[in-house]
Amino acid sequence: MEERSILREYKPAKEGKIPKDISELTEEEKERLKFLGLDEGLQRVGEFVQVDAKPVLCRRKVEGLEILPITEALKKYDWLSDYYWKLLSPDKDEFTKAAAEDLDDGYFIRVLPGVKIVYPVQTCLYIRTEKVAQKVHNIVIVEEDAELNLVTSCTVHPHVESAFHIGVSEFYVKKRGKLTFSMLHVWGEQTMVRPRTGILIEEGGLYVSTYVSLYPVKDIQTSPICRLTGKGARASFVSIIANHPGSKIDIGGEVWLEAENTSTEIISRAVVYGGENIARGKIVAKSPKVKGHLECQGLMLSDNGIMRAIPELDSHFYDVELTHEAAVGKIARDEVEYLMARGLSEDEATSLIVKGFLTVKVEGIPPSLQAQTDKVLETAKLGF
Repeated sequence: MEERSILREYKPAKEGKIPKDISELTEEEKERLKFLGLDEGLQRVGEFVQVDAKPVLCRRKVEGLEILPITEALKKYDWLSDYYWKLLSPDKDEFTKAAAEDLDDGYFIRVLPGVKIVYPVQTCLYIRTEKVAQKVHNIVIVEEDAELNLVTSCTVHPHVESAFHIGVSEFYVKKRGKLTFSMLHVWGEQTMVRPRTGILIEEGGLYVSTYVSLYPVKDIQTSPICRLTGKGARASFVSIIANHPGSKIDIGGEVWLEAENTSTEIISRAVVYGGENIARGKIVAKSPKVKGHLECQGLMLSDNGIMRAIPELDSHFYDVELTHEAAVGKIARDEVEYLMARGLSEDEATSLIVKGFLTVKVEGIPPSLQAQTDKVLETAKLGF
């Protein structure tokens, strides 16, 4: 109830300063979006941009790909009701309930059977107005033998600090499909963020998720629930986090291995400058002959921060392989001195070590998406 009362402090996103289209954004705003990937110089096959409560850009450039505002898709396709609110319940918590009661749109993306989308589709959920609550619902369907590389960049106006983002997402990966989902976010210092995500992966399907948050934010809490229901299905979750003073970031992942030869890994890398960081992970073996691994590494750069690792492994069968490892520590002084002896200042040495710690090469992520992730990492201020 306390968080619900916090949500009431924000005004509806429909009251925001919404432009008619993306061309009305200021140059400063366009530069923010360009940094996050909405760049004409990058190869993109589809784009979706929502400002506060209104989609202002929605286009696709290849056949076999569908992109629509979710409100339009629900009107166009009767069958979409079989996917809408099926992996998550509107009554899950106060935030899903708020999105169900007063939706501010969101995106629908579908890749038709057998279509392999090589270049990324870019989406952006942008909050332009101070003190608004943006509530979106997204559905992504990757049909049989199809592939999609999806990048979403959620952010706020460069001069907006206080806002509330609620993002409900339901992802479906059909037989032998592949979905690579990369989240590169730049929030405001007083932004509250509540993603709520459900994923269903069928036989032979692959889901690769990378969540990157390196800039100050007030509060993030998310724990996607992923079900692997078909033989050989796989899921990978990687989070790369910089926790700043005054921030609370609670990021987890829950994977249910429900068929033989399914596997998952949940990997967390966090650098704590201050605030509170919680890395959760839960793997549930509901079938024999499954594999799962949890890994959490935290780097403490301040005595004013808190780092918690909360792994959980549940098995209902003996013939499984579930493992976890966690480590929290500080930068070794000899590493800093080694780099300083080669001409770097202490701050430069610290920043270089932190960047190396946070650089995670994700199996299955396309080179273009890895390059964009590395660019965000390089630009972020990761030293003292």
